[in-house]
Amino acid sequence: MTLPLNLVDADLTRAIARLVDGFSLEATRPSGAEIAALAESAPCGAQVYVSAVTGRPRREQIDAAVRLRAARFEPIPHLAARDFASVAEVDDFLAELTGEAGVTRLLVIAGDRDRPAGELTAAIDVIDGALLRRHRIVEIGLATYPDGHPRIAQDALDRALMEKIDAAESVGVSVHLLTQFCFRPEILLAWIGRLRDFGLEHRLRIGLAGPTSLATLARYARRCGVRVSLQSFARHAGLAHRLFRMWTPDEFVRAVAAHGGHLGEIKPHFFSFGGLLQTARWASAVAQGRITLAGDGFQAG
Repeated sequence: MTLPLNLVDADLTRAIARLVDGFSLEATRPSGAEIAALAESAPCGAQVYVSAVTGRPRREQIDAAVRLRAARFEPIPHLAARDFASVAEVDDFLAELTGEAGVTRLLVIAGDRDRPAGELTAAIDVIDGALLRRHRIVEIGLATYPDGHPRIAQDALDRALMEKIDAAESVGVSVHLLTQFCFRPEILLAWIGRLRDFGLEHRLRIGLAGPTSLATLARYARRCGVRVSLQSFARHAGLAHRLFRMWTPDEFVRAVAAHGGHLGEIKPHFFSFGGLLQTARWASAVAQGRITLAGDGFQAG
């Protein structure tokens, strides 16, 4: 896939703002105070994904979704299949999410735990069947990996993704794709091109690490299995010895925006890594066009 890169600065600034407008956020165990403050930092109606934390009470996720809905955001909880002992447990969880928080969208993942809690071992175990439609779930997100998966071969990832898409769409549930974050824009762009060349035109949320220190980012990268890209990024940027500098995803945003609409329907999804409000403020500034182009990225303010 050959893509044009001929936008002048003014056009590129507008393209960056258009891309980021409609961004989503990831929140892990957000407090009531954080959600209240978020209402001052992020647009009304913004989608906020609520992480599933293995070992924590599910009630925390439900309560966060309820508070987000009350604050006029759209909660999109993670549903980690391997954390549930049975389909009946998933059924109860969905009943609470939809009944109390009006949830209609989910991110369905297998989950990180090595040993499943019960009979569910993969995301498709939740997707395949009538469970989602019974609870009026209209759309699910599926996790994807531009830089590969540390434990799963690429051909297996490709097959599993197609199976999950087919299973969801066969029961009338729409699909969007959400990428794991990585550290090199060219890897992300090549993966998007490959996805589109396969004929997958689904809406795409590109996962980007929000503003944070490189030390924090390194810690989360290890936890998420994003290791090779981190090493490559550190060598490429010469920042391995300056881990307390701030990271912002401006180079990624600029690289994607430079291709205009040639990549299909794309919006960014920001992993906040504990800095939810900081990430929301940064993304909101960019969406409003309050940026200055600099180097290969830009500065927001």
